[in-house]
Amino acid sequence: MNDIEPQTANGKVLWHFTMSLDGFVAGPNHDMDWMMTGISPQPGLIDEYVATTGAVLGGRCGWDQFPDPGAVYGGAWTGPLFVLTHHPEDAAPAEGVTFLDCDVAEAVRIALAAAGGKNVEVLSPNIGAQLLERGLLDEIDLHIAPVLLGDGIRLLDLPGGRPHYLHRVGDGDPTAELTVRYRPVKP
Repeated sequence: MNDIEPQTANGKVLWHFTMSLDGFVAGPNHDMDWMMTGISPQPGLIDEYVATTGAVLGGRCGWDQFPDPGAVYGGAWTGPLFVLTHHPEDAAPAEGVTFLDCDVAEAVRIALAAAGGKNVEVLSPNIGAQLLERGLLDEIDLHIAPVLLGDGIRLLDLPGGRPHYLHRVGDGDPTAELTVRYRPVKP
């Protein structure tokens, strides 16, 4: 079921994640092994994001777990990668990576300028949450994986935060709930 238009490269700030059905974008300690077994991306989807992404903005926690600028989309994407951190001085330099110590809005401005009219993909739950709270996101793309993790890094973890209502892109009522149906795989 894919009833949304293909992604466009028009300078959006895009929060993009594959997420477990229970709302986790990574396992404990940013573990991503769960994505390597039994989950198939939609055909052509990675190519779509590779073509429309001009820059990536991530956070230090994710970078420290996966310090490889050549790993974005399995190495299919190349471009400027920005890592927002409060301690850039202790980050190991990496080709194509700029460590920023600034306000999140300034980090977005820098990434948009580097993206050359294409989209900035935000690949950090923490940064995405800050941008959502400040109204600086243009779109959220979620790919819901058929797995329940039970623990890990949530897409949005704002204790005491307010609800953020979204309008679904595509056909039909943009405020309607989305129904998915799965069956557990028997061991």
